Amino acid sequence: MEPLKERILVSAPNRTGELFIRELIRNNVAFAALVNNRAEMDKLKQIGVKEWVMLDTIDQTTWILPDFPVGKVFLFETSQTLCCRYIQICRTWTVKPIYVITHTNHPRLIYKGLGAAYVIHTYSSEVSFLAELGG
Repeated sequence: MEPLKERILVSAPNRTGELFIRELIRNNVAFAALVNNRAEMDKLKQIGVKEWVMLDTIDQTTWILPDFPVGKVFLFETSQTLCCRYIQICRTWTVKPIYVITHTNHPRLIYKGLGAAYVIHTYSSEVSFLAELGG
């Protein structure tokens, strides 16, 4: 039996994250979306996401390693609290880099201290260059 292919994990609760997902789909990159509610899942399903990891960020019993190997993680920040929780969870699932992409000025040391390898500050929604990091 062939081993499961590693997937990128992406939390994309904003337009920038959605554009990144579209770029991954266009480049045929194996990924799964990280979501914590049904509405977010439904929205991403409409743009073509086929694989999910659904988490209840309050209930630690749902923080189970996905059925596939997790590679790089891309977290598009809309909430500092949620982003911190995702870093904590995902850091236990992979040794690969975790990228936080943010439009805010939250201190990068918080994210780095929790295990993010890179914190990318951008005011643009154009992040197609990140797809090269994912592939």
